[in-house]
Amino acid sequence: MMPSYFFAHGAPSLVIEDHEYTSFLKNFAATLPRKPKAIVIFSAHWEHTVQQVSAVDTHGTIYDFSGFPEEMYRMTYPASGDASLSEQVLSLLNGAGIPAVPDTDRGLDHGSWAVLKLIYPNADIPVVALSVNRYLDNAQQYEIGKALAELREQDVLIIGSGGIVHNLRQIKWGAGAESVDAWAAEFDTWIEKRLKDWNLEELFRYRELAPYAERAVPTSEHFIPLLLAMGSGDGARTAELLHRSYQWGSLSLTAWQFG
Repeated sequence: MMPSYFFAHGAPSLVIEDHEYTSFLKNFAATLPRKPKAIVIFSAHWEHTVQQVSAVDTHGTIYDFSGFPEEMYRMTYPASGDASLSEQVLSLLNGAGIPAVPDTDRGLDHGSWAVLKLIYPNADIPVVALSVNRYLDNAQQYEIGKALAELREQDVLIIGSGGIVHNLRQIKWGAGAESVDAWAAEFDTWIEKRLKDWNLEELFRYRELAPYAERAVPTSEHFIPLLLAMGSGDGARTAELLHRSYQWGSLSLTAWQFG
């Protein structure tokens, strides 16, 4: 069965950066047991109050950022869609009591394409993108991922793209990779233990229980994809930290495997 994954997408410039985490992503595909039949990806940068499921022939590329190097605005990621998979995702979600609708227009935002371009640069695997909804509680987020778990049996790669410690107001521009703010590391470590123990009761209450939670997660949209990816690994309930590093003091670049 294909594991599911959470990947931090950092800043939009991740796709042109050269460091330990980008090297990890570039080499990640080789660690999988086989090439995925398709990819289902949740991005923190597609927010909607009703679950959206992409249903396009070919994805456009959304440049949902400004002030970055010109080369980034020339990049594309024209991955094809997968109509039958989109229908299956919609059926699984609606069948689990999670209202979901197709979206036939939207392209891939940088939360999706910047990560995928590093992992599968040829855009040769069909992609179905999904939105996130910050107004659901954490248990509901987990259930959305759980509803899609059977896709892993069909060699579909499920990815949540976001960030565990993601507070742009706390960034220290110019800080090197070796400079890690203690509060960010402490929050990350607290989350790590709950993931490895599969302690859903405490994880779902991270905002009230975890140290520095409000500082690490000022808004929840980047944290949600972690719960979605974890939910899709509910059958096995195993979590493995594959990579963790930091940028600019506190922006965590983390990769987790579930199942």
